[in-house]
Amino acid sequence: MAAEPSPAPPLAGPADPQNAFTVDLEEWFHVCGVEPLRFERWTTLPSRVEPTTRWLLDALDRANVCATFFIVGWVAERFPELVEAVRDAGHEIGSHGHAHRRVYELDAEAFRRDLQASVRALKAAGAGDVSLFRAPEWSVNDRSLWALAVLVEEGFRLDASMAPLTMVGSLSSPRYPHVRQTAAGPIVEVPPLVADRFGRVMPLGWGWGLRMSSPRRVLDAIERVNRRGQPAVLTVHPWEIDPDPPRVRLPARLHFAHYFRIGGFADRLRTILSGGHFGPIGRIAPAAPAGA
Repeated sequence: MAAEPSPAPPLAGPADPQNAFTVDLEEWFHVCGVEPLRFERWTTLPSRVEPTTRWLLDALDRANVCATFFIVGWVAERFPELVEAVRDAGHEIGSHGHAHRRVYELDAEAFRRDLQASVRALKAAGAGDVSLFRAPEWSVNDRSLWALAVLVEEGFRLDASMAPLTMVGSLSSPRYPHVRQTAAGPIVEVPPLVADRFGRVMPLGWGWGLRMSSPRRVLDAIERVNRRGQPAVLTVHPWEIDPDPPRVRLPARLHFAHYFRIGGFADRLRTILSGGHFGPIGRIAPAAPAGA
């Protein structure tokens, strides 16, 4: 098990962005554990990733925001031109796994193979070196801390997979960038923005929590975090801004997470982008120092 985490090195300097904007670049059907959307059916389902990603790239360009795109290797194989577009727009590129599988459902070697496949696909599409990772569905948690050592062994310097939220992670996980020790060396962990509301911790920086919140509430929460000297990390998916998303029957919890308040989210997101101070995740959390 990893040792108690320590704070990361100093974050943004005066000229650097205070917060990170990230995109999990995946298809609308990349939902883990749902039989109608199993891996074997992906090639038979209508793709929506190209127009929605192009919309995001345009919105980021208009807001003058450089972001981090965590890209699924399966998508990179089929849409290398999207990877090129992300790269050419100056955005940072990381891995979101290859087959969009929860890490805690794999063993170490299966995870390594999936990770290596994603890196091969990204590099073949022109991504260059890949040293940033985010697990599908925040699935590096207390059940899979071993994955951090695998990431270090494979040359990754930053992980953004651990959410301080009961439904996917642990409330005891730090809410700020910090260094995690592993048997293979240190790695910087950068969690997403959460907020205390209604007596609970909610995912304000991504998913239904971000979609349900007004841009003003999100920007106010980011400002409060920044006053404590910490960055806020926001995350979106291309399918969340789809004006006409495909609809499939999902279990109640997943249906809520996937479709709740998706209408109008594109306009709300534009307001957040124009009102915040965002950059790529690698800028707000430098690499862990040797021997940290």
